[in-house]
Amino acid sequence: MTSTTQTASDIAKDIARVFALQQENQWTVKASTVAQRREKLAKLKAAVEAHADDIVAAILEDTRKPEGEIRVTEVLNIIGNIQLNIDNLEDWMTPTQVTPTRNPADAAQIVYEARGVCLILGPWNFPLGLTLGPVAAAVAAGNCCMVKLTDLCPATARIAATLIRSVFDENEVAVFEGDVSVATALLDLPFSHIFFTGSTRVGKIVMAAAAKHLASVTLELGGKSPVIVDNGADIEKIAADLAGAKQFNGGQACISPDYVFIKEDQKTRLVEGFKATVAQNLYDENGQIKKDSIAQIVNEANFNRVKALFDDAVAQGATVAVGGQMDATDLTIHPTLLTDVTPQMKILQEEIFAPVLPVMTYDTLDQVIGYIEARDKPLALYMYSNDDANVDKVLSHTSSGGVTINGVFSHYLENRLPFGGVNQSGTGSYHGYFGFKAFSHERAIYRHL
Repeated sequence: MTSTTQTASDIAKDIARVFALQQENQWTVKASTVAQRREKLAKLKAAVEAHADDIVAAILEDTRKPEGEIRVTEVLNIIGNIQLNIDNLEDWMTPTQVTPTRNPADAAQIVYEARGVCLILGPWNFPLGLTLGPVAAAVAAGNCCMVKLTDLCPATARIAATLIRSVFDENEVAVFEGDVSVATALLDLPFSHIFFTGSTRVGKIVMAAAAKHLASVTLELGGKSPVIVDNGADIEKIAADLAGAKQFNGGQACISPDYVFIKEDQKTRLVEGFKATVAQNLYDENGQIKKDSIAQIVNEANFNRVKALFDDAVAQGATVAVGGQMDATDLTIHPTLLTDVTPQMKILQEEIFAPVLPVMTYDTLDQVIGYIEARDKPLALYMYSNDDANVDKVLSHTSSGGVTINGVFSHYLENRLPFGGVNQSGTGSYHGYFGFKAFSHERAIYRHL
């Protein structure tokens, strides 16, 4: 919709024009049938399939992600997500029948109806996948929506615009390109629902804007996701899991492990296993990192932020057990493991969002629980343990958006589970049926018979 030649006034007028079109059209879209919504989703899926190579090229232009990662997260996952909506939409749209308690002869039901005109703001770490996923959910639920991708990924925003405009009229789904001023102009409008994926800092801005119009929100944020290693756990597997997780998208994932708790007598094995996995996955026979196998840090500002966290930790006594190399010329950070870290270090106070992983040791599980309880609720919590009583103790004394036991990322990858944060790590959830619900109002209907 927008272009670099438009003035701020022109952009605001264009946004207001499209919003008015969608407000008028929302009632027609709300009344659409299962078949009509499936047809739209099928067209969106076909557009993604037809432009798969263009998607990869655009994201490679914006980032330096490994091509295999791009095809999985930004093509195959989108296709699978859209198909999940197509396959289950009829069941999701079917009203839930309720037997009235006071007069069972009457009829009552819960109908899932569209929220109306929605705003979807996408992030930079998975710029297309984490934008089209919510778009598919919004369409499945019968909404109109206006979409803004991050200005940090302009090529991806262009291909997103091509995809969406090939399928939808602007009075149903519209894409806006441009910088933060475009997002600000969008947030001034009285949307029915706002779906935002990004940082906690910006999430607060989005929630404040939504409050002016009493719009509902889904905020997919982040936080410092802990890893707890219990006695008797498989250290070699854990080391490989953590090295792979921090390599994935260069550690720039909201559910990436952010720090580790481990017993002192297990720490050396964890370091050795992490180092061996990184060497096998990322370094050639000459010991040089294969830079096409790990994503660069998104921009210079974030690179400098992470380096400052690292430098502060080292200055305060942290040990660089693995990695530590940081190349400012191409924004590459080698997978890094820090030991001897302490809570006063900034790296344990801010979300890292990079392939750097601090390790702390502990004596008792109560110490770990107390540390987690005293801090913001994270988006993810990981625990490796063969002791069900210890797992239950951690689950009952902590809170997080989701949990994976004896692995990483699995609670995110299972589309039959809700994905979302709690308090500082977000509000609301989505994926599969829960995405449909996020963009739906549960309308109570009672019929006297």
